[in-house]
Amino acid sequence: MSPVNLVAHLRALIDGQNLSALFQPIMHMQSGDIIGFEGLIRGPADSPLRSPLDLFRVAREAGLGVEVEQLSRKVVLQQFARTKLPGKLFLNVSPECLLQANLTNGETLNQVGVFGISPERVVIELTESQPAYDYILLGKAVAHYREMGFQIAIDDLGEGFSSLRLWSELRPAYVKIDMHFIQGINHDSVKLQFVRSIQQIAETTGTLVIAEGIETQTELMLIRDLGIACGQGYHIGRPESEPALRPTPELITALHYRGVAVYPQEKSNLQNVVTALRILHVVPPVSAQLSNNDLLALFVSRPELEVIPVVENGVALGLITRRALVDRFAEQFVRELYGKRPCAMFIDREALITDKHTPLQELSRQVVEADRRHLLNGFIITDQGQYLGMGTGHDLMREITAMQMHAARYANPLTQLPGNVPINEHIERLLANGSRFSACYVDIDFFKPYNDAYGYRKGDDVIQRTGKILEQHCDPTLDFVGHIGGDDFLILLQSDDDEHRYRAIIDSFAADVIQQFSAADIERGGYPSEDRRGEPMLNPLLTISLGAIRVEPGHYCSHHQIATAAAEAKKQAKRIVGNSLFIDRRAGPSVVTELPADVASQPDPRLECGVGAVQEV
Repeated sequence: MSPVNLVAHLRALIDGQNLSALFQPIMHMQSGDIIGFEGLIRGPADSPLRSPLDLFRVAREAGLGVEVEQLSRKVVLQQFARTKLPGKLFLNVSPECLLQANLTNGETLNQVGVFGISPERVVIELTESQPAYDYILLGKAVAHYREMGFQIAIDDLGEGFSSLRLWSELRPAYVKIDMHFIQGINHDSVKLQFVRSIQQIAETTGTLVIAEGIETQTELMLIRDLGIACGQGYHIGRPESEPALRPTPELITALHYRGVAVYPQEKSNLQNVVTALRILHVVPPVSAQLSNNDLLALFVSRPELEVIPVVENGVALGLITRRALVDRFAEQFVRELYGKRPCAMFIDREALITDKHTPLQELSRQVVEADRRHLLNGFIITDQGQYLGMGTGHDLMREITAMQMHAARYANPLTQLPGNVPINEHIERLLANGSRFSACYVDIDFFKPYNDAYGYRKGDDVIQRTGKILEQHCDPTLDFVGHIGGDDFLILLQSDDDEHRYRAIIDSFAADVIQQFSAADIERGGYPSEDRRGEPMLNPLLTISLGAIRVEPGHYCSHHQIATAAAEAKKQAKRIVGNSLFIDRRAGPSVVTELPADVASQPDPRLECGVGAVQEV
């Protein structure tokens, strides 16, 4: 259909009010209750404008965006009332539409009243469509709606032009994280850190977070474990004209599952010292003699600039913020009196100035200890006292977050598997959640003489291949594989078939490691070398020992106890000749009691490998 015909078709849809509403449930992630529904608009099923993306794109291009949005709001309110849905209605509204005079004068309140909906049940969900707004006017409009009883939400946090600033300025009741950061979060440590940071800010500001775009069980469990308040997406419920009022029993069962999600791990261990130079932005400065009128014109011509540095002879004097200048000029007669005067009168001479070689950790400390305006206004970066450029609080926060991610992961550089810190963190999460799991200490037998005889490159190859074998036989959505160091690994299994997986690991290792030896070594059952006295000896071929414990809720209190028990199980496994598996099925240390001497000397049936007593696998 041609553009002209599309506009005519759109006009007909508006005149005939031929739009329909769908509602997608929003679920509380801890209780499983449906707290409300987002109202979504659709064109007729046989229309080229069925999709809301196409509908609003054509409407904006034809100058009908506000009219279509107003009609959409009316249709959603009417259908919400007709279906008598419980909970809150999340109503999409653009800032442009929110600032329309007829809306701020009470049209939305009148529409809500006509359909018998209390304003307290309506959440105005602000969606961004342009890079800049008049935040002062927008703030006043939002305050006006709050006074009428409406709540405010910010949609698609992380996608838009200025959603973080909207959050800071408007202080909404809800923020909705864009689906980009939710989908595939179980595979992306950067997305995980972004969502975790948003949740931390939300806890500080008293805002409830809604994760959009949850499409898999794994995403659902990870979002739940991060403490996100609410979720929305196809896995919870698709948009429908008459949506279900309760989640499915399967969904409720998943939410109440006592296990934990496996967080993605950073595959890097870079420990470079990052300095302020990393976040340098070249911002052309102005002279203190520049007139205030010319400075205002510069701000108008460069809408992306929020601050401008003032420099004389290469030395930074301070900053002038857009807000400070505009606010003063808004006062009566100020521009007439001071417009032609030098801008020096508006300089913030207490601006934060730092050298390009300042470590970001130190710069972050300075910003935190200084006035909060430095985080918003940014700071000046110099080179031996000479002005270089600017840094922003946003960039500093991003880089600090990235550095913290690297420091927290401690990924093993050889296998890129998580090391001791992530291992301990995962164990503590399992214990805190009251999860049932199995912890297995994995050790390669006779590795040191092999490494000495065949060389470290072959030794590294064996370790890397062992790590891959462990990963291949673990469920990435339930099980955690960590590398303690050297030839020692720890795996934490929530899978029900843990013993089957342990035996599969042994079988795979046995088939793979034989390829690391020569035919002669395999035939003689070992490889020749010398002991410490220089005497010839035959070293056994590499084997693997697995020592596992079963962890029941309340039986262990810390990762230290888990590590100690698993290490003891590994010692028992290494006493068995060849590839071995030892499983300690006894209760944990907090419930084990001392046995009488005559009983303690008897074999304990809770210690086993496979079925029955300890044996070679």
